[in-house]
Amino acid sequence: MTFILKTLLATLALSLSAATVAASKGEVLVLLSSDTALPLQKGKTLSTGYYLNEFGVPADALQRAGYQLTIVTPRGNRPQVDQRSVDPTYFGGDAAEMKRIEGVVNRLTAADRVQALPAVLKAGLGRYAAVFVPGGHAPLIDLADSADVGALLRHFHAEGKPTAAICHGPIALLSAQRQPRGFQNDLVSSRPATAADWIYDGYRMTIFSDAEEAAFEESLNGDKLRYYPAEAMRQAGGAMQFAAEWKPNVVVDRELITGQNPFSDRALADALIEALKKR
Repeated sequence: MTFILKTLLATLALSLSAATVAASKGEVLVLLSSDTALPLQKGKTLSTGYYLNEFGVPADALQRAGYQLTIVTPRGNRPQVDQRSVDPTYFGGDAAEMKRIEGVVNRLTAADRVQALPAVLKAGLGRYAAVFVPGGHAPLIDLADSADVGALLRHFHAEGKPTAAICHGPIALLSAQRQPRGFQNDLVSSRPATAADWIYDGYRMTIFSDAEEAAFEESLNGDKLRYYPAEAMRQAGGAMQFAAEWKPNVVVDRELITGQNPFSDRALADALIEALKKR
């Protein structure tokens, strides 16, 4: 291949890339956990990660609607799927659809595509139209008491930009208070927890319900979670709203969009895309 041909091909590739960016409706930041070992009571741990459908279904819908996605984790490592979620049950029994979404997620989380949250904060958040936090139990590990996550959420809150989270993802909202680690320590120690200067105090919201968490906990062979996320959000000051167990439920209040459980994936995606259209 001649030098001139190589140069022409490189120029064409850059032009196509620039055209793709120009054609995009905007860029959405997707925040996932870096960790996979959830601490339980009595020093036990639970292997976890993100739920495939909770990440992949909204991500696929956002891309189909014309939005680019930037994947970020606290350490910049590739996030891991919770194997419990690799189940056609979460895709209406459609194994082929599950495999398709797996492909979408695998492309998005290729090692060279995942960015570290500190670097994203340093570069500035102005380019992002929204932030989305998928669920799975992993956000309970490193997103609920992170100063960096708090800084991220305060930016989107101040700008009134859509902030969406599903299932256990809303637990990340607890980072946007003055002392998130102290709040989490109180929860773990079963002490009354009081949030200080929480930016979402009084917001209507939802998260994986106590009844759903109790049902999940029954699968742990006697092991126990350190605290239930719905109770944590109530103690922080969230105006919690729940549907019956395993029924889709999405709550929208100002810029905040929250989904209750895995079966809220499509409704949450629709609500987030609608909020983006209004901006």
